[in-house]
Amino acid sequence: MNSDQIKGKAKDIGGKIQEEAGKAVGSSEQQAKGLGNQVEGKVQEKYGDLKDSANKDSIDRGNR
Repeated sequence: MNSDQIKGKAKDIGGKIQEEAGKAVGSSEQQAKGLGNQVEGKVQEKYGDLKDSANKDSIDRGNR
């Protein structure tokens, strides 16, 4: 795992918590912010996945 995957996952989880907290207190603003953080986290995590995949492909090509 690389740092983008870890940070993205953490942001996604934090966003889920924020969304649920917003629901609990009836704050649509916090719910929306939580959903936004989830999206940002998922995008960052996917970016990390792509970087990781590119690094593995690069290593695989070097071993041939």
